[in-house]
Amino acid sequence: MDSAPSSPALCASAQRPASACVRSRIAGFGGALPERVVTNDELAATLDTSDAWIVERTGIRERRIAAPGELTSDLAARAARAALADASVEAEAVDGIILATSTPDRTYPATAVSVQAKLGLTRGFAFDIAAVCTGFIYALAVADSMIRAGAARTLLVIGAEVNSRILDWSDRSTAVLFGDGAGAVVLVAHTQEDGPGAPGILSTHLHADGRYEGILHVDGGPGSTGTVGHVRMQGREVFRHAVAKLAAVVDEALAANGLGQGDVDWLVPHQANLRIIEAMGRKLGLPPERVVVTVDRHANTSAASIPLALADAYRDGRLKRGDLVLMEAIGGGLTWGAALVRL
Repeated sequence: MDSAPSSPALCASAQRPASACVRSRIAGFGGALPERVVTNDELAATLDTSDAWIVERTGIRERRIAAPGELTSDLAARAARAALADASVEAEAVDGIILATSTPDRTYPATAVSVQAKLGLTRGFAFDIAAVCTGFIYALAVADSMIRAGAARTLLVIGAEVNSRILDWSDRSTAVLFGDGAGAVVLVAHTQEDGPGAPGILSTHLHADGRYEGILHVDGGPGSTGTVGHVRMQGREVFRHAVAKLAAVVDEALAANGLGQGDVDWLVPHQANLRIIEAMGRKLGLPPERVVVTVDRHANTSAASIPLALADAYRDGRLKRGDLVLMEAIGGGLTWGAALVRL
């Protein structure tokens, strides 16, 4: 089911004129990666694979793996601090934390409350969202809606994962694909005159179809099954759905805002597979240099991949204020979605 698009038309409604439009704007970016780098050659020493095989099929050359005792909340808190510093926002100003993860520290409480404690916060709210690789888009949509509704003015939106803890390291079809990391953005309320060049989240579009839950899942975990689980994936089926569903949600996002492919400055996709990323770039008619790619260095960091890519491209100067950025992702569920943002 679609989320209600937070389009400029909606922004100008709700009994307020367009000149007093409240949007949520990304004020800061942050990322955090574990220190340990694991190359394809290192994996090939224990798996029936090779660097050439992995690169050809995925584009991945290396990934980061969390140290023993390094938790999802540790990486999330580091990314959050970096985003707050980039935004020049004090932690005490944060009204809430929304954390997307599939690898929580514990069954409960939410990992977001652990991040809250590590940031020294004692006010506001904190909760997790589980939408796997689409988690950051889901979290961004919820945060945007809360700010537009007046429920908050400053929110931390985080994607963080330690995928290495749920991998079957004897299964080359999944073990080579994933990495650990965290990314965060600071979202703030911004009152402005509405218009096509105004900064902020233009719209978000969320979808899910549980008929396909079996093609990408963890076969157990700390929930009702009471078993230790690992990632299981039907790769060809996931690829087939990804190409079709991402193309459709990209069209949906552009149409909702009356924009064309040529209006997009940057594509920041979920970093799962270079072939899917390149297919989406061609779909938008974007040259490769206008598509942010980190999968070669980070592998698939699930909910962390988009905010990590945002932080990476903003830090090195590729993303600039005023750019129109399209984000898209698909993950287990199946879930998928897109967000269109003017930086």
